[in-house]
Amino acid sequence: MSKNVFDTDTHRGTDILLGVCFFFALVAIGLAIAINFRPMYYGCINDTMSAKTGLNREQIIENYDALIDYCSPFYFGELVFPSLKSSVSGISHFAEVKVLFNVFYGIGLVSLIIVCIGFASRIKEREIKFLKVCSIVSIVIPAVLVIASIINFNGLFILFHKIAFRNDDWIFDPKQDPVIEILPEKFFMLCLIVIAGVVIAGSCVTMGIYMYKKKKQEQYGSMMPKSKNFYY
Repeated sequence: MSKNVFDTDTHRGTDILLGVCFFFALVAIGLAIAINFRPMYYGCINDTMSAKTGLNREQIIENYDALIDYCSPFYFGELVFPSLKSSVSGISHFAEVKVLFNVFYGIGLVSLIIVCIGFASRIKEREIKFLKVCSIVSIVIPAVLVIASIINFNGLFILFHKIAFRNDDWIFDPKQDPVIEILPEKFFMLCLIVIAGVVIAGSCVTMGIYMYKKKKQEQYGSMMPKSKNFYY
């Protein structure tokens, strides 16, 4: 008797790994959107920033754009702020941030390739349970992060920096690195929301496709068998 796709555990381990890759691919996409969708930052600019730095809105945008351009994996020059001074430790920290972004993008790209190959393989076998597994695996982490950020975003922010960086260069002195005055907590929270939103959306779409396919299978009953005794 042929095994039904909803009962088989043949590919459980592989599907969980595929779900992890799916998560990292979505995170990379979310990060790219959050960082490069500059109007989101522009909307965070307020009079307090100008009062603390002495810069007008246009100058704040110029300095932010310089930072984001520098963090791009396609930029190979030095970080130079148009109208803000910076310390050696401050520049060093942003160099580490650039490396961290590149690592995330690299992991995301590799994960996306694995996901494309894995999804294509499962679809070819007419197996659909992997969609459910990927959806569940990819939704757990952002759900935990969103809850943690609601409870204590500042604590989560500090914890992330302590894990991601091996030094205290991320602790800025506004007198030496006034750039910190134009990077409000609200902006970082919005970035987290965007990244989590992309992951959650990807998870929901994947689960929606799974539910649709499952309902279709239940509606039409037995289907024509494909390779490895999986059904569409």
